Amino acid sequence: MNTIKILGINSSPRKYGNTYKLLKIALATAELYKASTEIIHLYDYKIEPCEGCLSDEQLSCRLPCIKNDDALLILKKILETDALIIATPVYWYGPPGQLKNLIDRMTTLENMIFIEGKIAGIIAVSAEAGAMMTISYLISVLNSMGCLIPPWALAYHQNTNDALENKQAITDAANIGKIITETTNIIKKNHTNKWYDPQILKTLENNNIIQNIHKETETLKKNQQEKRLKTIKETLNKTVSQ
Repeated sequence: MNTIKILGINSSPRKYGNTYKLLKIALATAELYKASTEIIHLYDYKIEPCEGCLSDEQLSCRLPCIKNDDALLILKKILETDALIIATPVYWYGPPGQLKNLIDRMTTLENMIFIEGKIAGIIAVSAEAGAMMTISYLISVLNSMGCLIPPWALAYHQNTNDALENKQAITDAANIGKIITETTNIIKKNHTNKWYDPQILKTLENNNIIQNIHKETETLKKNQQEKRLKTIKETLNKTVSQ
């Protein structure tokens, strides 16, 4: 089997900070499980904001992007990798603008269904609150783009202290490296088809699934609605009488 390729993205301008430390823990662990890893420091690249071409013409949002900047280099790396581990600091309950710019520009991959099936994990570091909000946001976005998020593929350190003194954060980050590698191995071995089927509606129609559900719910509505309306009416009458 080909070596698993994992791309680590350090979204902090501080190459020595807690975000980078936990990302290195995850990638070093992935290497123990025979993965090949690469790390990029996002602030080394010029990534301009998305122009929103998709809203004018959907098929115009594709590679190469109309923006001639460093984002194209990163997008190509994402295309060539099997999995992503994104590590980010928390800027006001969310990711910094540099990472948000990259995510918006990744629409070129999502729109052409190029990122589908890639495995992803998230690490967030915050001085105060907001780590889980940031993780939840990134997981939602990546999953919507077609990425697979395995169980326990998240870690966070919510403190200004050295993350390498936080045993739980280290344990969680290390497990991201392990889980991402093992999940990617499983997927590459057992899954060959595309995940999202844009034509699945035809399958439902051919099997009368929509029609059958409509009939079922209409019957349930008929059997239940009268009782529900009666209960609501009685409740309103009691409220008025009081």
